[in-house]
Amino acid sequence: MSDPEHWDAVYGAKAPDAVSWYAPHLATSLDLIDRLHLPPTARIIDVGGGASTLPHDLLARGFERPTVLDIAAAALEAAKQSLGDEAARVDWIVGDVTRVELPEAAFDLWHDRAVFHFLTDPADRQRYVDQVRRAVKPGGFVLVATFGPDGPEKCSGLPVVRYDADTLHSTFGAPFERIDSATETHRTPWGAEQAFLYCLCRRAG
Repeated sequence: MSDPEHWDAVYGAKAPDAVSWYAPHLATSLDLIDRLHLPPTARIIDVGGGASTLPHDLLARGFERPTVLDIAAAALEAAKQSLGDEAARVDWIVGDVTRVELPEAAFDLWHDRAVFHFLTDPADRQRYVDQVRRAVKPGGFVLVATFGPDGPEKCSGLPVVRYDADTLHSTFGAPFERIDSATETHRTPWGAEQAFLYCLCRRAG
């Protein structure tokens, strides 16, 4: 997971809309975000956002300054190009989420679709959770999507960990209250089906 060259190669070999996790709109994420009724000034970070369409939709919803973090500089460059002039309205961070320096208590919402399940090492998972605890404001929200119990065992040539709502929530521990969850059958650009699990939590205030 923590090899930038691997992910730069993935995006170098495929167009942003040809990777397995691509969706024209992240409908399930957006539905859960909409339910929170966050103000336009809410600070949202999309972890592992890559060349995702989420920044487009967040800006279209009036959010003023989303942040996108990804280990692959090539993915972020593709995202910037797709946004054109609006890329200047997004904060871009190139780095490994388990090691990058993030500001303390800065974000109202932490969003991750399809990064956490790549963390097969318990130490990396703990570093990730520590980052969430540091970077998300008390009372803020954490929305993480992984492959569900019936999802793939590998993605982009790497092993993954599959979760149900209980095991994913328990990984984050007591400071986080689960307030919603959802499942999704994602269809890849070539028509394969992948089972995703979404877990939405609130950090204790």
